[in-house]
Amino acid sequence: MLTDIPANPLNPTLHWPRAASYGKREQQASPHPHQASSEPHRRSSSQRSCFLGVETWAELVWERWDVGGEFTRSLYLKNVHRRLQKLRFKPPATKFFTTLLPQAITLSPGTSFSMPITFRPLDRCEYQDTIEFQTKEGTFQVSLRATIPRHTLELPERVLLPPCAAHHSTKTIFSFRNGSKLHTGFCWEVGDPFQLSPASGVLAPGEEAQVMVLFRPLEARVYQCEASCAFGDQGENSCSLLLQGLSKYPHLEIGGAEVEDEGCQLLDFGSVPFGSSQEKHFQIHNPSPVTSSFTLARLRRPALLESVFEYAVREGLVAPGSSVQVPVCFSPVSVDCTSVEYLCLSSPGALSRQLIKLTGSCSGPLVSLSASVLDLGCVLEGEQATGFVQLVNSSVVEAQYQFDTDTDGHSVFTVEPPSGTVPPNATLTVRLHFRPHHPIPHYRRLACLIMHREPVFLDVIGTCHSEQLQPAVLRARHLDVYRAHLHRGLTCYPPNILSAMLAQGTLQLDQQGTLKIAEDLVQEVVPSDPPTARTPMDEYFLSETASGKLPRSTPHQPHCHVRVDPPELLFYEPPHSPSHSPSPSRSLTVTNHTKGKLCLFWTPGPPGSPFSVAPTTCTLGPLKTTDFRVTYSPRQPNTVHAAQLECFAIYKGLRDHHLTEEVTLCPPWCVTVRVSGHSFQPGREHFNPRYSLTRPRVVFPALPEVCYRMVLLQNTGDLPLLFRLCREECPEVSVLPPSGLVPPGSHQVLCLRSTPSEEQTDTLTLPLQLNATPKHTQELTVISVAEKPRVCVEGDGCVYFRPTAVGCVCERAVRMRNMSRMALHYQWRIRSSDAPNLSVQPSAGVLQPNESTVQYWCFAPTEEMTYTMKPSLILWPTQSQSPSNKRSRLFLKAVGVASKGSIKAGSAVVDLGEVLVGGCKSFEVPVLNDGRCPVRFSISVQQSIVGACSSQEEDDPPALELETETGSVPARSRLLLHCTVKLPHRAHYSWDLCYHTLNASGSEQGCAQLLCQVRAEGVFPTLEVTDARGSGAAEGLSKLQLWELFSLEPLNTSLRRDPGPMELTYRVPTRHSLRRCPSVYTSSILDFNFGAAPLGSEPSCVLVVFENTGSIPVEWSFLLPEDQQIELEYWAETGDFTPTELHQMRVQDNRLFAISPRSGSLPPGQQRAVQFTYRHEFTGTDRLPVLLKLSYGREILLNFVGVTVERDQRYLHFTSNKYTFAPVVIGGFDPPKQVYELYNGGAVPLRYHVDTEPLEQLTADNFGHPVLQCLTPYGEVPPGRTVRTEWIFSPLEAKTYSVDVPILVLEGDSALIRFEGSGFDSRALGLSAPHRLDPRLVPCTQRVPLPGQYVFLSQERVCLGDVPLCTRSTRLLFLINTSHTHSVLFKWILTDKDRKVVEIHPEEGSLAADESALCTLTLHSSGTPCFYQQGLICEVLSEEAVVQYGEAVRQWEKERERQENEFTLTDKNLSCSSPAQSTHTQDTGESDQKNNFALRKYKTLPPIRVISSSVVAGGPSQARPSRVERRAQREASSRVWRRPSPPRPMLLHLGLTARSHSLLEYQAFFPTHFHRHHIHRLNEPRTPPSGPADEHPPSTALPALRPGPDMDIITHTLTSIIRSLLDDPQFHASIANDQDEPVPYFTQLRPSTPPPPQPPTSPVPQTLSDPSDPCGGSGKARSGVRPPSPSPPSPPQPDSAPGVRTETAAEEDQDSHNALHKEHRQKTEEAIRRLPEFGDLVEDILLNTLQNLMMEAFQGELVLTARPRIIALPPVTPPASSRRRSVGQRKMSRGSPLSDAVKDTQGTPKTDQGPDTAPGGPASSMAPKH
Repeated sequence: MLTDIPANPLNPTLHWPRAASYGKREQQASPHPHQASSEPHRRSSSQRSCFLGVETWAELVWERWDVGGEFTRSLYLKNVHRRLQKLRFKPPATKFFTTLLPQAITLSPGTSFSMPITFRPLDRCEYQDTIEFQTKEGTFQVSLRATIPRHTLELPERVLLPPCAAHHSTKTIFSFRNGSKLHTGFCWEVGDPFQLSPASGVLAPGEEAQVMVLFRPLEARVYQCEASCAFGDQGENSCSLLLQGLSKYPHLEIGGAEVEDEGCQLLDFGSVPFGSSQEKHFQIHNPSPVTSSFTLARLRRPALLESVFEYAVREGLVAPGSSVQVPVCFSPVSVDCTSVEYLCLSSPGALSRQLIKLTGSCSGPLVSLSASVLDLGCVLEGEQATGFVQLVNSSVVEAQYQFDTDTDGHSVFTVEPPSGTVPPNATLTVRLHFRPHHPIPHYRRLACLIMHREPVFLDVIGTCHSEQLQPAVLRARHLDVYRAHLHRGLTCYPPNILSAMLAQGTLQLDQQGTLKIAEDLVQEVVPSDPPTARTPMDEYFLSETASGKLPRSTPHQPHCHVRVDPPELLFYEPPHSPSHSPSPSRSLTVTNHTKGKLCLFWTPGPPGSPFSVAPTTCTLGPLKTTDFRVTYSPRQPNTVHAAQLECFAIYKGLRDHHLTEEVTLCPPWCVTVRVSGHSFQPGREHFNPRYSLTRPRVVFPALPEVCYRMVLLQNTGDLPLLFRLCREECPEVSVLPPSGLVPPGSHQVLCLRSTPSEEQTDTLTLPLQLNATPKHTQELTVISVAEKPRVCVEGDGCVYFRPTAVGCVCERAVRMRNMSRMALHYQWRIRSSDAPNLSVQPSAGVLQPNESTVQYWCFAPTEEMTYTMKPSLILWPTQSQSPSNKRSRLFLKAVGVASKGSIKAGSAVVDLGEVLVGGCKSFEVPVLNDGRCPVRFSISVQQSIVGACSSQEEDDPPALELETETGSVPARSRLLLHCTVKLPHRAHYSWDLCYHTLNASGSEQGCAQLLCQVRAEGVFPTLEVTDARGSGAAEGLSKLQLWELFSLEPLNTSLRRDPGPMELTYRVPTRHSLRRCPSVYTSSILDFNFGAAPLGSEPSCVLVVFENTGSIPVEWSFLLPEDQQIELEYWAETGDFTPTELHQMRVQDNRLFAISPRSGSLPPGQQRAVQFTYRHEFTGTDRLPVLLKLSYGREILLNFVGVTVERDQRYLHFTSNKYTFAPVVIGGFDPPKQVYELYNGGAVPLRYHVDTEPLEQLTADNFGHPVLQCLTPYGEVPPGRTVRTEWIFSPLEAKTYSVDVPILVLEGDSALIRFEGSGFDSRALGLSAPHRLDPRLVPCTQRVPLPGQYVFLSQERVCLGDVPLCTRSTRLLFLINTSHTHSVLFKWILTDKDRKVVEIHPEEGSLAADESALCTLTLHSSGTPCFYQQGLICEVLSEEAVVQYGEAVRQWEKERERQENEFTLTDKNLSCSSPAQSTHTQDTGESDQKNNFALRKYKTLPPIRVISSSVVAGGPSQARPSRVERRAQREASSRVWRRPSPPRPMLLHLGLTARSHSLLEYQAFFPTHFHRHHIHRLNEPRTPPSGPADEHPPSTALPALRPGPDMDIITHTLTSIIRSLLDDPQFHASIANDQDEPVPYFTQLRPSTPPPPQPPTSPVPQTLSDPSDPCGGSGKARSGVRPPSPSPPSPPQPDSAPGVRTETAAEEDQDSHNALHKEHRQKTEEAIRRLPEFGDLVEDILLNTLQNLMMEAFQGELVLTARPRIIALPPVTPPASSRRRSVGQRKMSRGSPLSDAVKDTQGTPKTDQGPDTAPGGPASSMAPKH
């Protein structure tokens, strides 16, 4: 295959079948590869082969030829053998190939011969021929072919492409080759999703091309497409290959992240310090077997929201089973903000997409001051004080700080260092220097700006004293009093006014010692609007109000005491001439907003400072304004300067401490002015700034309130950096500080303030001018846009709930996403009317920008209706500081439909049938919900037991277990409720499954409803024995005997009982015992008695058929003791064994008992035959306990018992030493005879004797009444047969009699049998008296055939029940031959005793293949009442075996005769023979020589051994034979040809049971059944008359002949007679004539003339009856009775007196004569019908008719179940006389249906043939078919 793809992606364990390989052609070397590869035949012709020692080509091919030309090629022949070879050849058969004339070619070893072959074509087609060469070793052929060049392409059969994901593509390359010598064009055509490139082209001869196959599927399935290629000059040829591809849907998973909710993955970065980045990874895993491409993109986010997550992997490919790691970097930009972003992972063709949530927060610095107030104490003018304070950074983030104060000496308080960095979790100590210039108290609130944090404030106080002025010393407690006064608005009043007000009572002192307005004047003095709380950043910006930065405050605002304007002075105009021009100056105004006179003190600058203020001190009256002049005088050109000028304002009265009270002390106010300037000359280049600006893009929160942001400006150069923010160009943004100077290596924290507006949608630009030149301007991008809260709720603001049952809860997840740039608080509000039905979790929370959350809505309807609810969503920003900020409200529409839910079962009653007790049975109950809403339910089980044994069982927990008691069924769907039943008892169980619907809280609502009812019946596994058959040594046992020997009826009774608790200790067969005699857990112990048989006889085999009569499968096992014993190690076994264990070990080791099979499983209704075998190998009684174990059922211990006796031992086998007679009524006159069977288990006949002495003693004990009599005390029992002894039990009282009777065996062991019998009083028992025959529950049909059995009885047991005496009971049986090939002979074995009672017809016969025979079984009940228990045996022999046996016997007799007549001459002196003998020898010598060869072929058979009595006796007169003679005798005896044994018949047992009653007893006990029987009153007694033996006629049987002279004479005489008859030709002719003579047919013998009629003496014939005859008459009387013949009336005598008879008198005489004749005829017919002979004849006719019908029905000639056919004849109107005659005949026929037949019993029968009469006439229906 050119494209080799070994693996099959459709199934990795399989491989695609490889296409036809062309590699063999490519592997052959050739000097011209294109030429060799282009024509395979040419290559094959170049290969030489060796044939029989001659090397030549196997094929000679002509490729290039034209029509009409001659083309010659040479065939080279080379001899490669070492000897000379001669070749002959046959020229080609066709005329197109010619060669040399046929000649012999001689080739020496190693030489060659060239044979020219010429090809002359006449047409352009292919030619083929052969040349045959002949050598001494054989022949070989060389093929000659001429081919036509054709276009040929060599390509693979199939191309398998790699697996591909849907909407993806994969490709592979395969090669194909031009296998011809022609230029071949090709063009490929293929359907989607395959593409071939190049699709067309031209291949030179032998050229190979590669084609790329592109596979681009759109669906996930297996693709098979045939790509066709048209090739040739015009595309006249075509070929194809199969393209196969497998496509699957791509599936990608995100790993390495946590699962948040609704399947969204979460990658949490946690808290990341500001200014740093953190990187994490997640994985994209491909669990599918195909390579998948992916795209990773951000979900849409708010427009102005900054992205802080970066990932480099945007797209890629993931191989099957591999992963791709995606790094994500988190770089936060906003402190204390949580960033959320979503990435969507999608793949083309995938059925779903994956989301991953990226989240992280930013942590900023946490800086605090060690002290909020720093008191520098009191300092003399011109001195200095220093204090220390610590900056504590308690975070992991580095903190940049800066004190907003002057650093060049223009401030009283100097901070060192004024700015810097506090490391993480570190402390920095800051020094503050206090250098006062004026004797006043000093106080300034210094703001320490922390990057990305609110500023912290430090209150610095100090007091300066001079010699002239010593103001009150300012302390920290004064600041607390000041803040209290400031809050109460009292700081605007000077101390003198406050003291006066305090004296007047306008003001009061509180508990803290501060002033407060009197309570009655609070409303008059204090404003109504108290000041609001301010943040530190607000305070920082509001502190600049005094500097005029913010709009002018209203007069009543207490925080504005002194104001300076402008707060910033810029000196950026370059001087014209530095030496002559005056210094630039600016004026500023200071306003006093207080009610007192203020003293203003400007802090002078250090020496050399370019900035100065004039005047430095001033007094300003209340609510007055004054001006100051600030001058900028740089000392050197081309420099930059900046400073923060400060001015302290203090009430004039506070300059002297004598005029100041402690309570009215007020600290001074400090106002500052920021000044900056430069001295660059015109045209002079300013310094090039080197700086860094963090976050040049400033984004304010989207809140419509004051917001702050910070920017850090760092001077990275070595020159000072002058900056200024042009607030004029961006008035929406305020900046502090607006200008200043950044020393080299230092930084400046810029605070930006703005109020975002919704109208401001454009980006703001805030210019940052550096070094006072527009050339160095950096623009800050400021975004200050206010947004309204925007939340996107899934479903376009509508939530639809599926239909919900009343009281239940429907939950739905709704995703909500924050689409604004601000974090939002949300809260759901539901109307009070909707609150009971609608809820949401969580109801409130915080949504970060771009974050989504899942809301779980619950709908719980309370009534059946449609709900429309409108919950509202309230949103407000989390960063909002203004309490007056409006909250947004959104409304959501929720719609739900409520209905009442109910469920039902698929079936109202689930009947499980019979369930194994102790086992588990699982089933499913389909629960249907036809409503439109899901239903939650709970199931309860109520159990009821029918047939429970006790009340404790009724109180048992339910035997039905539910897999789940609660559940939910969706709307219009079905749920399978899995249930398990485990029944503990055998009873009828019923469970009511009731359900409750559950409400939202899971509690039940409403009353219980019935779901369904489950019924089951607990049963145990049941087996029943339905048949038993004996074979081998047990063949002579009938089925009834096997039933008793094997205790099969008690076994069936035990199997029908329930197992006890002990029997269920081990539910399945288990090795559980450590002893060789396992413990018995059952009380059912039975005997399996195999009977007795002689030693060495065939094994006793009993085939027992077990049937599963239940409805559950049964697993049964027969466990031997070794099967129940746990196998122990050798060291654990003890060496002491009991005799019982030793006996069992001997039985098991020798396998005397065998069971096959020993275990199995029976489905319901099936049966299985189990064979039990006992081998008679050791004499004695063998016992073995075997446990019959039914899994989850009964255990029955079966004691196997078998007896083996010596072959010469006489042995009667008794199954029990106790026998019980049937109960007999007391007071009866005819007690029935009963039967006791004796079985001979030995190999020799035996005689038995019943000792009647105990019976006589029993008679004597009962007043001479014979209670128990044995009628047959003596007898003989054949070997292996059974003899029935007759007994009469006649109880005298209603009690139980018992007597022990010895049964003696001649030359054998005796036995003592206890006979028991019970008498009962029928008057006391009434209808429950046991008069009826108790039928044995033994099956009457054979279930399983024995091996080799093909003849069967239709019934094996016939129970006639209770019959009266003098009746005949008949049953029809069939002998059926099921063999298709064998014919059989059958014979019923009936003893003389059986013939007296039973008659079976026919007694013997033959059955062809597939033939059946009807047997009529008749029981004649006569004599005395008795119990009939007959066992009939039918011997069946194969006809073929009988024929073979006869032939073998004839051969044996012939050989015996030859041996008797043949003798051997042992005389050694044979040379001198007598003349006669010599003459005879000479005469016969020639014939002996002729037949010598023929005689050698035959060998004399060994002599037949005849042992005479004398030889056996071996008398003393006989000499002892020598050793040679004894050896000869042994050899002769070993060569004895014994007489062939007759074939062993197969025995069929037929059992017959019945009980006969006397007529009076039967009429009394069975009155309704008496009409079913016909009483035979004329039957001859079947028993022969008792009398002396000489009254019997002499027997015609001859005595048996014994070997001796008499036998020889008789044999010789009969042989001579028979031989003479065989030689008589007349005898042969008479035999031939007898064969042609027809068989005579004798219908009936009757006298030729009827006897003369005699007038009857009486209308009814008189017969003498014997009162002792139970049938009503003696045999003699019955035999002499004749039916009276009707005689016509005597003619009337003529009148003695002469006279004339009138016509009327004649007619009267005629009528009277006819009436008398008719009356006489009716009486005669009635008398005949009353005769016993008539009744017997009618019964015989009916019996024969029924037998014929049954035989025809059995053979299929008559269908008894067919509907009767009615033939409607046309109406015929007969004459009146005919109609009257027919009516009369019909009446007569109704009255005497068989009168004509009775009349004609002595004449010709006149029975009319009906339409259904057989063609044979009445005889066919009268006589049975035999």
